[in-house]
Amino acid sequence: MRIAERRIFLSALLLTSVASFSATLCAQDEGDAWGKKKSSWLLLTPAERTQVQDFSDDYKNYLNIARSALGSTREVIRRARAAGFTEFSKPEQVKPGARLIVPNRDRSLILAVIGSDPIVDGSRVVGTHQDSPHIELKGRPIYPAGGFALFKTKYYGGIKKYQWANIPLALVGRIDTADGRTIDVSIGLDTGEPVFVIPDSAPHSDVDMRTRTYTNVLQGEELDPVIGSIPGEKESVAVEVTQLLTSTYKIKEEDLVSAELALVPAAHPADVGFDRGLVGAYGQDDRVSSYCAARAIIDFKGTPKFTALAYLSNFEEVGSVNNTGAGSQFLNSTFARLTGAQRGTSYNDLDLRRALHNSLVISADANDSLNPIFPSAAEATNAARLGYGVTIKLYGEGFDPPSEYTAKIRGLLDRSGIPWQTHTYKVDVGGGGTIGGFMSREDMEVIDFGVPLLSMHSPFEMSSKVDVWNFYRTMSVFYAQ
Repeated sequence: MRIAERRIFLSALLLTSVASFSATLCAQDEGDAWGKKKSSWLLLTPAERTQVQDFSDDYKNYLNIARSALGSTREVIRRARAAGFTEFSKPEQVKPGARLIVPNRDRSLILAVIGSDPIVDGSRVVGTHQDSPHIELKGRPIYPAGGFALFKTKYYGGIKKYQWANIPLALVGRIDTADGRTIDVSIGLDTGEPVFVIPDSAPHSDVDMRTRTYTNVLQGEELDPVIGSIPGEKESVAVEVTQLLTSTYKIKEEDLVSAELALVPAAHPADVGFDRGLVGAYGQDDRVSSYCAARAIIDFKGTPKFTALAYLSNFEEVGSVNNTGAGSQFLNSTFARLTGAQRGTSYNDLDLRRALHNSLVISADANDSLNPIFPSAAEATNAARLGYGVTIKLYGEGFDPPSEYTAKIRGLLDRSGIPWQTHTYKVDVGGGGTIGGFMSREDMEVIDFGVPLLSMHSPFEMSSKVDVWNFYRTMSVFYAQ
């Protein structure tokens, strides 16, 4: 095919794709209930538009600080303490209106506002996760290669590996030493600090790489950033960097074995578009839900009828494992502690079972959005769109809530004037999940909710400011019902 013919063919293909996408949306606009739904932006008053922008500014501030589960836990607890929450340590604290923090090993937590009714009679729980895809250091991370010092890494969660090359990365986390010290690490986020970069191959010399498939443009063992380039008089660059690191933090090289250090994008959150309608930032899956859940309960005034809990878990991106993931007994144990504090010496396991059975849960997690460039990745009639409301996630195959619970939540949203939509992945193409399954197993009533994102799981995800604000409103009215 000649160049001119190829261009005509590609142009026609693009126009056909766009026309198909537009036709699908237009079909929705011809009288059905979904086509009549307006963008949430068009439903706002001028005062509410100001609220949305102010809210997003605070959200960006949180994202800029909370680059990991460790960072999110620290920031949420700081905000909660400033709002009058105290750490739960003794049964007598559990009284109506009490605002309590239940931390879990610095990596997950529960915020609770105790209700006027006993916990065994019901509660309102929003469950989220604070972790996001990132790149971790191996236990012996520093090695020499080609006259440079590099970090040896392994990736965490579902990523497109090529997206992490050629961008500035920051190093965050902690180092714990055998003598009992904890050293916090953050390099690359502040102005003037060095960053770390995974180098790609230049187009002038990458012939051998051009046959690689889409998912293997970079392989897992190639996600190694440059961390140094100046050799010493007698030592290699790797030795020089190791000595610099150990002297700066007053550690031994072996202390890196007991470290949790992650490479995360160093870019700061920013508004996207001339109209500033989107937030672009790393880590919105799923710190968007953690922020909304935490802020909604921190902002809650008075005493709810039912105890409200914001549960911010960890390790969801790798299966909710470990003792800070949703697969642990942390939530159950917290229910047992709170219920036991109210029941006193008469408490037994049946009280815990009753408390769990009577709880209503929103399992909150971001979801994929209809993409304007790749519309064929979604089935448009059931795909969520940025700016069109919070998402009721319907996966089918037994993962959906009972229809009566869905109807109850729909009614709550409609009465509160909160726009909503649904999302179901295209059959045989995509899929997802939340931590809801772990809570469903405990006999809790669970519905999956989300906020749609563009470029999900990338180093720079995009959300609609109005969706995030409405997600916060959803959690606020849910806690209060």
